[in-house]
This record gives sequence, C-alpha cells and structure tokens, in this order.
Amino acid sequence: MIVSGDLVIKGLYICIPENINNAKIDDNTKDSQAVPDIRIYEVGPRDGLQNESKFVPTDIKVELIHKLSEAGIKDIECASFVSPKWVKQMSDGTEVMKTIKRVPGVNYPVLIPNLKGYEAAKQCNIEEIAIFPAGSEGFSQKNLNCSIEEGLKRFKLVADQAIKDGMRVRGYVSCVVGCPYDGPINPKGIAKITEELFTMGCYEVSLGDTIGVGTAGSVKKLMNEVIKVATPDKIALHFHDTYGQGLSNLLAGLEFGIKTVDSSVSGLGGCPYARGASGNLATEDLVYFLYGLGVNTNIDLVKLIEAGRYISNFLAKPTESKVNRAIGDRFKNHKDIIKIASCTL
Repeated sequence: MIVSGDLVIKGLYICIPENINNAKIDDNTKDSQAVPDIRIYEVGPRDGLQNESKFVPTDIKVELIHKLSEAGIKDIECASFVSPKWVKQMSDGTEVMKTIKRVPGVNYPVLIPNLKGYEAAKQCNIEEIAIFPAGSEGFSQKNLNCSIEEGLKRFKLVADQAIKDGMRVRGYVSCVVGCPYDGPINPKGIAKITEELFTMGCYEVSLGDTIGVGTAGSVKKLMNEVIKVATPDKIALHFHDTYGQGLSNLLAGLEFGIKTVDSSVSGLGGCPYARGASGNLATEDLVYFLYGLGVNTNIDLVKLIEAGRYISNFLAKPTESKVNRAIGDRFKNHKDIIKIASCTL
C-alpha cells in the first residue's frame, strides 16, 4: 500500500520531508517554467571521468556536457585544473572549457587545487570554482600531500583571489563519514571544516561520502552537527554508491531540508586516492527517485538516459545506473516515465 505524502510499503514507513513540494504532472505545463524543488549538481564530466583508465578525448567530453545541458541540467562541473602528472584524464581542462557551447542559465564550474590551477582556469571564462579540503588527515595527505590545516590555508588563498575577481566559490569536504586510511570520521570535525569554508566565502559546501560507506544513520549524525554551523539551503550532499546506500542516504539528508544534491550521469566516478571508492550516485536514478516523491527537477529523463548511454558506449562499459538499464530506449517522452515513477494512472 502506498499512501500519498508518506509511504507505507508492507510495514515500512518512510517520511517524505514536509519541505519538499509535490510536483503536479500537467501535460499542458512546460517544466522549464517551474522552479525546481531540488537542484541537481552534475559532476559526471569531472568527478565521473577522472578515474577512468581509458582517456576520454576532448570532443567526447564536450559532447557529454552538451547532452547534459540539453537534458535540462543547470549545474555541470566540467573540468579540473589539477596537475596532468597526477590526473591525466583532466589534462585537457583548458580545451574543454574553451570548446563547450555555453547555454544561458547553465553553470559550468571547475575544480581548483591551488593558485596555479586557478590562474590557468581564469583564462577560460569561468564564473565558478570549487575547492576541496579533506575531512580526514589520512586522505588529506594522500590527496593533497598536506594536513587538513595546511590544505585549508592553501584553499583560502584560492578563495580570496577568486572572490576578489568576482567569482563564486563552492566548497567540497571529502570523506565526511569514513576514510580509507583513518576509518570512521567524527562529525564535529566535518562541521568545523564546513564552518571554515563558509568563513572563506563559499556560497555552498558539498559534503562527500567519498568511499560510499555512509548509511542513513551516519548521515543523520553528520547533519545534526553540520546544521549547527550552516543552514540546510547552503549544504549539498555528494554520495558514492559503493554499498548501494546512496538514495537512502539522500532521503535522510532531505529530512533536514537539503536542496542540492551532487550526482554523476551513468553512475560514473571513483577517486584515484581512495581505494574502494566506486561510482557516484547515478543522476538517472536520482531523477527517477525524486520524480517518484513528486519532486520537480526540470530534467528530461529520456535525454538524460541518452547522455548516460552515450558516455557508457564510448567507455565500452555497462552503465551503473539501474534506471538507465531498466528503461533503455523504451520511452520518447519523459512525462511517461514520471507517471511510472509516481504511480500515476
């Protein structure tokens, strides 16, 4: 039995957060006119591809970005200006950013490790950057070759310059619930790092479960600490789906009023410095899940599935999105998929 508002499925009770509005399906209403209840921040072209052993040429990356924007995604993280020595897959960041056809209203942020990377990115007409301190000492040493404290100091230099130049700055915190080197992470420490990122001027901080060990319980413990230093509308959630907990973790976060979720088309992803990290929460699965809750995303799931199949076919690997596998090319109109997801007759 499914009850509107909350869900009761064979004795399992799931609370749908009151702060999420039910999206009405109206064939006479254009989705583009509605304000999305949940903002989806797509990380596939950067976080999704960075760990792929097969190099993805610039033209393929650019076409993927175009397909994602055509699907209605408004935030697409496109590139990383890290050293090619460490992440070869991201070595063509400048070419990608100079080649993409920018759509009005679409945000194309890039990941920045230091001032040198920032200066290179600044030549590419960027408007938003992301900085990424670690939530654990072990991962900070492996990923940034420095302590958490030193990493924050480095990123402050980047944030200060970017803000001075009129750019938006987003913060990431990695390994927020578990670390491959240090084990479980104290939520109070993550809250402290989050607070420091806001002090630097970040407009939003994304909390990343880099190795995907989180559960709804650990996410709630984390959020209980983080909301002491920031309002939910300033926090994003970034889940890897290693243990298949991505969507349940997301639901736990939504109960706190979270409005932004990171995801990766086709479930691509992983981290070269976090053993055991699998792909991100698949954007197709996320959109289907949200439509099932009656949440508006303004994303055309048919076109999104096409984007996922495009990059998976190039990589010669099956998609990690269960929704993409199940739906395939059976539908031409995404509203038909919404009706299935929401059990609408």
